[in-house]
Amino acid sequence: MKNNVFGKRLKELRIEKGLSQQKLGEVFGFCNQTISFWESGSREPDLDTLLIIAHYFEVSLEELLEEK
Repeated sequence: MKNNVFGKRLKELRIEKGLSQQKLGEVFGFCNQTISFWESGSREPDLDTLLIIAHYFEVSLEELLEEK
């Protein structure tokens, strides 16, 4: 995803909920390193996982993937 918008947004949402990378990883069934990779833009989740993340944070896919 261009300019790592998703990673930046994920980090914002995670911090707003007061969650560590490890805790968020537990919520989604991933290790904290996976969350770190997503936030840094090294890797990206698949579409199904994006939908789960959007649902968890109660945001639309657009809100999750587009710059503000």
